[in-house]
Amino acid sequence: MHRTHTCGELRIADLGNTITLSGWVQKSRDLGGMTFIDVRDRYGITQLTFNSDDNDSLRAKARELGREFVIKVTGTVIERSSKNSKIPTGEIEIKVSSLDILNEAKLPPFTIEDGTDGGDDIRMKYRYLDLRRNPVRENLILRHKMAQEIRRYLDEQNFLEVETPVLIKSTPEGARDFVVPSRMNPGEFYALPQSPQTFKQLLMVSGFDRYFQIVKCFRDEDLRADRQPEFTQIDCEMSFVEQEDILNMFEGLTKHLFLKVKNIDLGQVPRITYADAMQLYGSDKPDTRFGMEFVKLNDIVKDKGFPVFDQAELIVGINASGAAHYTRKQLDALTDFVKRPQIGATGLIYARHNEDGSIKSSVDKFYNAEELNKWNQAFKGEPGDLFLIMAGPTDKVRKQLNELRLEMGNQLGLRDKNKFSPLWVMDFPLLEWDEDTARYHAMHHPFTSPKPEDIALLDTNPGEVRANAYDLVINGVEIGGGSIRIHDKELQSLMFKHLGFTPEEAQKQFGFLMEAFTYGAPPHGGLAFGFDRLVSIFAGLDSIRDVIAFPKNNSGRDIMIDAPSTVAPEQLNELSLALAIKTK
Repeated sequence: MHRTHTCGELRIADLGNTITLSGWVQKSRDLGGMTFIDVRDRYGITQLTFNSDDNDSLRAKARELGREFVIKVTGTVIERSSKNSKIPTGEIEIKVSSLDILNEAKLPPFTIEDGTDGGDDIRMKYRYLDLRRNPVRENLILRHKMAQEIRRYLDEQNFLEVETPVLIKSTPEGARDFVVPSRMNPGEFYALPQSPQTFKQLLMVSGFDRYFQIVKCFRDEDLRADRQPEFTQIDCEMSFVEQEDILNMFEGLTKHLFLKVKNIDLGQVPRITYADAMQLYGSDKPDTRFGMEFVKLNDIVKDKGFPVFDQAELIVGINASGAAHYTRKQLDALTDFVKRPQIGATGLIYARHNEDGSIKSSVDKFYNAEELNKWNQAFKGEPGDLFLIMAGPTDKVRKQLNELRLEMGNQLGLRDKNKFSPLWVMDFPLLEWDEDTARYHAMHHPFTSPKPEDIALLDTNPGEVRANAYDLVINGVEIGGGSIRIHDKELQSLMFKHLGFTPEEAQKQFGFLMEAFTYGAPPHGGLAFGFDRLVSIFAGLDSIRDVIAFPKNNSGRDIMIDAPSTVAPEQLNELSLALAIKTK
């Protein structure tokens, strides 16, 4: 027997018991004629003691142990004379009577501690060592608990977990596919699924009215903190439902997770339309942990001789409450922030509501005290407030001010990771215009149903058609999204037409789905949560990498196993492929 107990299990009630532990050496220290070893496993840490007076040769063996050696010890549980209240086993220690070295270890390239000295690259290369650290391990334990609660909730709601294929057909919509050559069908390729979208709709046609799976999905797109080439979705679909049924079901799942995993009662989740979200926050995934809503100023600042405002389509600002103390240096830094290429603004106008009641702005030359007071009334300003204003084309300036709003939220400490503010965003546009291809693209995917009252607009004003689509946003992060699907073949054909598909192209790509609809498709809809993002929100992390056991880096590489990599010429021959690498 390698162990009778784990390293996090023993307590004062176990005094006098003879036990066996196995684990990794965390650290060792000598004190007079004694050596103390901390042994660690995934459950915790227990202190071991070796005394020269009791067994000098055993203590000498203990002194040879290095960090991360794998050991097995047998001994007696005794009370610690110097207790450690920071760990659950801190009242006891083990007086060791036998020590076996199960495996020696090289000195790790970074410390296996909560606050490690290892940088991202070195920890990614030795990820199996990084996973020994408490914070990373706790993230994976959290992920496991959440997966268990998801399955429990959905099972109680009569959902069936059904696996769908990983080798599927490539489609032109959405992000780039990862493609896989077929040896048995030379010149033809599978794609890895960006989502199980068509298969879950086919399951609805099959009569499986409540489906889910926690599933790997793949997208070949540029990476960032909340994006990986392979990621996990909680994929769900329901038949004989309307939008309200789906929102209630998955709001229930979200509440269940917060209650069971974090002991937080979320209450009812507020709702906002896409149009209002863009108008008030400049984002379809607003962070509502704080206010700072946009205030439109066109009617009170135009035609005063200030060209920037007079020529702008939209003049809009935010009230950074209590920030009037910002120095000129800080305000210049905010101007530089919005001028960064990633944001692309040309400048920033500001005004302060001073403690003496006066309003001073960076454009006092064009606006008198009475006019500035109208600004203050629009912002509902109080002494000590700072008004930050931007102007330009509507879509651009909203996105730019959104970035500034989030930055001010950070600077003023308003984005508390222990506070959770969920929000349903509703009524997205069905289509969005792409300047590069000069055609409409589906904002979500080609199977999203338009609002019934907007269908007539498909032929006259497609950009104004609203979708039966919805996103769940928490703390400014899109956690999940879905829609009511098209279940009528004629409407689906019309949708393909407006997306620029010829009947032949639509048949080639989606003929199997159109055919299935002719055999009786029920009304259906669904939602997919980004599981990695949801876990990162629960863990209070900005990046999803630390909630994934073996993530890729920002270049899409796994530097631990050195993937992607070249393959042998024999493998290419078997696939009837020849390489011709194009340089950019």
